[in-house]
Amino acid sequence: MVRLTDEERRSALAGLAGWTAVEGRDAIAKRYVFRNFNEAFGFMARVALVAEKMDHHPEWANVYKTVDVTLTTHDAGGLTRRDVELARAMDRIAGQ
Repeated sequence: MVRLTDEERRSALAGLAGWTAVEGRDAIAKRYVFRNFNEAFGFMARVALVAEKMDHHPEWANVYKTVDVTLTTHDAGGLTRRDVELARAMDRIAGQ
């Protein structure tokens, strides 16, 4: 995997609602807030299936109805297309 260029990163972030660059890291992050724990955990379970198929796993934490996600490709040392693809998949799943 090849890291995104600065221009590719800016373009990707412009197309990802609510995702922001992580200060001090070549990564992006987003907070998802659901109605309750069941919805948050269900989201995580659905994302886990997609992430496993992609062989690309998020850094995330869950507290009650909130899921905080950070995406970066450790093998590449920063943000790649895989992170953008997973971010889009996560947004689709959250919108279902």
